[in-house]
Amino acid sequence: MKLNELDIHDIGNTIQISGVIYSGNGKALIALFPGQSLEGYDQLPLEMDLADWQKFIEQTDHVDVMAKVLDEHGKIGKAIVRKSARQVSQHVSWAVYRRDHYRCRYCGANDVPLTVDHLVLWEEGGPSTEENLVSACKDCNKTRGNTPYHLWLRDSYYKRVSANLPPMIQEANERIAHTLDGIKTHPLKGNRSRR
Repeated sequence: MKLNELDIHDIGNTIQISGVIYSGNGKALIALFPGQSLEGYDQLPLEMDLADWQKFIEQTDHVDVMAKVLDEHGKIGKAIVRKSARQVSQHVSWAVYRRDHYRCRYCGANDVPLTVDHLVLWEEGGPSTEENLVSACKDCNKTRGNTPYHLWLRDSYYKRVSANLPPMIQEANERIAHTLDGIKTHPLKGNRSRR
C-alpha cells in the first residue's frame, strides 16, 4: 500500500499502534502487544521512500515527536516516536464544535473554552472521530471523567446542568446512547488510562 492511499487522519484515531516490527538476519519479527492478534486484519505493508517516511512521522506525530530520522550519512537512524494518543485532530475538533453550535452539549455553555468529550470512552477504545465526540466545557468533561455515557445521563450533575438545555438537545443527548454500540472501538480496549 502506498502512503497516498491511506487517510493519514485515521492514524492515531481509528488505526492505532498494536506492536512493533524488528528486522534483521533475514527475518521480520512482529511483536504484538499482549492480547493483540492479526487475525481478521488485512496485513498491508506501507511502501514508503525516505520522503514518505518523514511525512508519515510528521503528520502522525507532529505534536510529541522526538525522532532522529537521518544519521550523519543520510541513512535512517534510530527514531523514538511519542504520540499523545489522546490528541484529537484540530480538523475533527472544529467539526464537532460547529456541529454542536459552539456550545457544551451537557450544560449549554457557550462563553467558556470548549473541549471534545469521547462518548465511547477513550479508555474503552473509543475513537477520536466526529461520531464519537461532542463539545463539552472543561467542567462537564472533567466531572464526567470515566463515567460511561449511559450512566452519565443519569448522574445528578448532568441532570442539574442539562436542565438549562433546550428539550431538543436533551432528547438528542438521550438518542446518542442508543447509537454507541455501532461505534467501532479500538482493539486495545481497556489498556489505556486517562492522565
